[in-house]
Amino acid sequence: MTTTIAIANQKGGVGKTTTTYHLARAAHSQGLKTLVIDMDPQGNLSSALAEERLPENIAGAADALTKRTNQTLTLEQVTIGTIWDQVNLVPTVGDVLADVRDEIAAAKVGREFRLRQVLEQLPAGYDLILIDCAPSLDVLTINAFTAADHVLIITHAAQWSSNGLARLLGTIKDIAHYYNPELTVAGVVINQYEKNTLSGAQWRMEIEKEVTDRGLRVLQPPMPKRVFIKDSAEAAVGLDEWPDTQAPEIHRLYVQYLKTITS
Repeated sequence: MTTTIAIANQKGGVGKTTTTYHLARAAHSQGLKTLVIDMDPQGNLSSALAEERLPENIAGAADALTKRTNQTLTLEQVTIGTIWDQVNLVPTVGDVLADVRDEIAAAKVGREFRLRQVLEQLPAGYDLILIDCAPSLDVLTINAFTAADHVLIITHAAQWSSNGLARLLGTIKDIAHYYNPELTVAGVVINQYEKNTLSGAQWRMEIEKEVTDRGLRVLQPPMPKRVFIKDSAEAAVGLDEWPDTQAPEIHRLYVQYLKTITS
């Protein structure tokens, strides 16, 4: 059975795409056949995972989501290999996904179900599907939530992150009510955590209280702030291969997160 997880936060800069990258590596290390769908118009995840530089005209997520008859492809047709065996990618390059986002937003009916419909046509065989969402609560993110089994929320231990968390949880609740009753919050990751700062510790407690008061969970321990976490993703290398003595421990933490949210 395939588990589909949307990785989300409506705020940029929290490490959502980097987390998706390292979860894909964690899945690879556990022998899981994984599909990663880049639903962020910026396409940063596609650049990190692709085996080589992707051409601007490569078919990708936008071509599977559009309803322009002469351009629509199946998800299988736009799936490519990545730097890791057993991990495949539905890429995003250039501005085309942003254009299709506008097309979907203008649709009168069924716009929330575009991704779900194309995923239902995907041949069986994947253990895990990871969806990297756009840093906004737009129609692309709503499509991801409608198609997913779970949402993994990435946040910072900071005031503005705490304030935005309630809005994001409210949106997830609405999606579950109107479009996807099976949708759950897999957990909240406090990312880039600096435990030696007073503000970080304070806002960690605030976020943990808000999350647990809603009957949800914060994945433990928080993901610490380490420069090599982002550096390794930009270099297209797994943390278990990265030349830093702390990197394998962080890789194991991502594996722990993955096991927790898929159990």
